[in-house]
Amino acid sequence: MLLTLAALVALAWPAAVVVGAVVWVVVSAAAGAWAARRPAAAFPGTGPVLRLRRFEAGGGWYERVLRVKAWKDRLPEAGRLFGGASKRSLPPGPERLGAFAAESARAETVHWLILASTPLQALWCPPWLLAAMVGFGVVANVPCIAVARYNRARIAAIRARRS
Repeated sequence: MLLTLAALVALAWPAAVVVGAVVWVVVSAAAGAWAARRPAAAFPGTGPVLRLRRFEAGGGWYERVLRVKAWKDRLPEAGRLFGGASKRSLPPGPERLGAFAAESARAETVHWLILASTPLQALWCPPWLLAAMVGFGVVANVPCIAVARYNRARIAAIRARRS
């Protein structure tokens, strides 16, 4: 059923690419703006999607398996775009770790929301273009999610050592 939804908005594939790109930008901006206007307490990093798993302990899995340290600094940092905070590096002082963890959870939430909007593309994309849009969504958002989770896992390990 999902693959036949493109018939609802019949567009030539070049127009579908343009519409898809515009939707990615609008959804990304809307998710970022929405999250920036929410208090940090709204992003505790818990729940079925955001809670850290045992295998993520201290961020080691991200370092060993994904080699996150080698590429994380190459990702764009848009945390300040809508009034949030940069997450380029851990802030000095233990009192700032909680705020940094909340900002990382905020960033992760934004990227999950963007990725969750992918099925909208089925409304105007033919199946082959939908597959490309899904691929784009994964490539553009999963690395950002991985870095946000890595940062939160590191903070959780630091906090555990201190208590």
